[in-house]
Amino acid sequence: MKPLLLVIITCFCFILAKGQTNNIGQTTITEWQDGKAGALSITYDDGSRNQFTKALPIMERLKLPATFFVITGGLPGSKYHGKFVGRPVKEIINETATIPTNDQNFLERCSAAGYLGYKGTITYVTKAGGMYDNPKRKAQAFKLMDSLYKKVRNGDFQPGYQPCDEYLQEAGDTWDEMRRYGAEGYEIASHSITHASMPGLDSVNIVYELEKSKEEIRNQMGERYTFSTEVPYGYENARVMQIAYKIYPALRNRMPEPWLTELDRPSKKTPVVNNLDYVQWQRECNTHAPLPLMKSWVDTAVARRDTWLVLVIHGVDGLGYEALSDTLLNNYFHYIKDRDNSLWIATFGDVTKYMRERESVVVKNTRKKIAIVLNIANPLDKKMYDVPLTLKTYLPIASWEQVIVYQGKHSHTVKSEKDEKGTYVVYKVNPNLPNVTLLPVLKGSDMP
Repeated sequence: MKPLLLVIITCFCFILAKGQTNNIGQTTITEWQDGKAGALSITYDDGSRNQFTKALPIMERLKLPATFFVITGGLPGSKYHGKFVGRPVKEIINETATIPTNDQNFLERCSAAGYLGYKGTITYVTKAGGMYDNPKRKAQAFKLMDSLYKKVRNGDFQPGYQPCDEYLQEAGDTWDEMRRYGAEGYEIASHSITHASMPGLDSVNIVYELEKSKEEIRNQMGERYTFSTEVPYGYENARVMQIAYKIYPALRNRMPEPWLTELDRPSKKTPVVNNLDYVQWQRECNTHAPLPLMKSWVDTAVARRDTWLVLVIHGVDGLGYEALSDTLLNNYFHYIKDRDNSLWIATFGDVTKYMRERESVVVKNTRKKIAIVLNIANPLDKKMYDVPLTLKTYLPIASWEQVIVYQGKHSHTVKSEKDEKGTYVVYKVNPNLPNVTLLPVLKGSDMP
């Protein structure tokens, strides 16, 4: 037995005689890691080249994590590229000459439209998908498809294939770079194969876009990078979401958790009133959001205990949708970093995992002689949910100024703190190792 442990056990009766609180061993999982006041995730859509050459170096200098939702088909060496899964497109083109587009055939026609063998048709798919997502604009979507196929039959397009702009803006990115960024702690996640407008696709083509993008990332980077996705254009279409939920554990579009209030990008609400454990507040950093407004979002997250601020960034330094200058991003990221003591800044995937772990994990405490022993039961998939949890445990006596935390083969020492309930320690644990033991480091004055 270690000498320190012998001293501790010898002094047990003496310490209890000096006093104890009613909260001995009471343990809670803090709302955010390290007991921070709020959480913040920086996310990027589309994987445009300047995100990695202009914005990423700033974050690397500041040691700020982020999530990049990349279009997998646009990276050289990818196995899976855009295609139409279905019957021969010539059959569909011929049918459009006599059968107008309607609810029964729209999804097939829209899914095929980008792969008819002509350049310029993808823009029709993008517009039609957005229209079809709005029940009041379905008739417009049908007319747009009829217009497209009429032009195809008339030979108005040049032969070939032309992907969307977001796909082309990845030029210069490589999988080798993605693997390096992943090794640095950045989350590389899926944004589909081609940045498709999925409300306009039928089920089999939605599955292809999402499943094969996931498979590509798994093959290129490993299983841990297949956790998160963002369906392009931020759609929350119920049919698309139900398919995506079955493929990815976490969607930035929608997270139907019973303990989470979601305020998505278009929402004009702020997290003023929230009767659930958490609120995810998505805000888009774009040219319509001045820097003082973007800073105020951060301040709101710091001021509350329940808010997860999810920042969405697209274009950077002239490349991509609503591009922001690297000078502005440098200013903003410094502002965020300066609040690192109050905000847990983490990837989208890690914050999601932490919240789910906190809502699912059960911690039970017992006393064994002088030690406080905790049992941790995590019902989630242990290969996937491995983000360290932060626990807060109340101690038997104020003189426990330092505590050794043992878990498995690892141990570390933490200093105690005080609040109105008593003396406590805050410390991290592995959610997948069941037993944690807390023992005090005794000073000479505590010896009998």
